[in-house]
Amino acid sequence: MDHSHMDHSKMDHSAMGHGDMGHGDMPMCSMNMLFTWNTNNLCIIFRQWHVRGTASLVFSLLAIVAVCAGYEALREGIRRYESSVVAKQESVPNGEPITESTTLLGVGRSSQADAIGHRAHIIRAVLYAVQNFYAFMIMLLFMTYNGFVMISVAVGAGLGFYFFGSHTKALKETACH
Repeated sequence: MDHSHMDHSKMDHSAMGHGDMGHGDMPMCSMNMLFTWNTNNLCIIFRQWHVRGTASLVFSLLAIVAVCAGYEALREGIRRYESSVVAKQESVPNGEPITESTTLLGVGRSSQADAIGHRAHIIRAVLYAVQNFYAFMIMLLFMTYNGFVMISVAVGAGLGFYFFGSHTKALKETACH
């Protein structure tokens, strides 16, 4: 059915209930898709993390610096864990002595080293998932497109690298984690 001939511009739409969309007097979060320095109604990741003034902006930016520094601490903790696993596996005495009857599949590994490796692999998988979740949450912080938040992310990453990145190269691959 063709409705192109009907003119709805003179209709009163005020009774249709679109008014405040159920939010009452609560100010809406500002959602920017372009770079901005504006902090009015800035929400950071969640609607509940709503910047309402200078004090909440300062505390939010300090929290973001801490979160990003914490990410670098997590990465360093994972590196140390992996180093300790390698050291444990290397300290386990090799299995049975190699003779003519020894199969090549089990040479140089003991069941104890295999158990350490299996358990470590499960823990490393969990740590990898946590690290990825953390990295994507930081990406969401950056995607507020707010200059103050972006600078806080960079400052936090820099401080985190300074305090926790003593065993890491400063060059980072393009991946967000």
